[in-house]
Amino acid sequence: MGDQIAFLTRDGDGFAPLELAVSGWSPDMITGVLARAIENAHGAEGFVPARLTVDLFRPARAAQFHVVTRSVRDGNRIRVADAEVLQRGESVARGTVVFLRRGAQPPGELWTRPDSPQPPPPSLLPPLQAPTHPWIGSDGHPAGWSPSLRDHEGSSRKRLWQYQIPIVAGEEPSPFVRAAMVGETTSLMTNWGSAGIGFINADLTLALSRLPEGPEIGLEADNHLSVDGVAVGSATMFDRRGPIGTCIVSALSNAERQLNFSR
Repeated sequence: MGDQIAFLTRDGDGFAPLELAVSGWSPDMITGVLARAIENAHGAEGFVPARLTVDLFRPARAAQFHVVTRSVRDGNRIRVADAEVLQRGESVARGTVVFLRRGAQPPGELWTRPDSPQPPPPSLLPPLQAPTHPWIGSDGHPAGWSPSLRDHEGSSRKRLWQYQIPIVAGEEPSPFVRAAMVGETTSLMTNWGSAGIGFINADLTLALSRLPEGPEIGLEADNHLSVDGVAVGSATMFDRRGPIGTCIVSALSNAERQLNFSR
């Protein structure tokens, strides 16, 4: 993998978008940058980044930006830290990560979702060995999965499977950063219907019980609720071992710029 196959490159004490980012600037890059900055500055041995919350205030420009972080709490079992993305002195987005210390699993049986989401079958898609565009799945597709967004335009349940492109050139993303970037596609998976996507998300919350194993990560829609142009979507994140967390987004109507993949 070449060093420049990434969304961003270091630019002084900040970051600048590469060609890949300029051609497809999207919130998953900002989400990944926030997760990366907080984990690098405030992560600790024995702690799991159990919750990431990102608020997306305004679209990021295809220009240099900076990330600043601060510790909110540095406890023995709970650590909390914030980060902010700044462009030209203005706040573009902010994020918070809650780190929880690992411990003994309590006894007893608990209810959990009975049907676990599954990656594409090996006969259709062997394990991915390098970053790639996502494979999309839907209940309405005859084969279940394909690499084409156009194939899955419809009202059926959606899912995604991907080996994420690195966020920063020359740097292998951590499992947490990979999860954060895939989590941003919750809006796509939950707000995509028969007429395309008419909502744009204003935030993302990713809650993880464990970090993903391996570079491939999936996301399957669980629910979509919307009234008067305000939507909430939820999805389950998974890897080849099974479910690892839950993603939630809130979104507002973007009907005047409806995105339709079937055209």
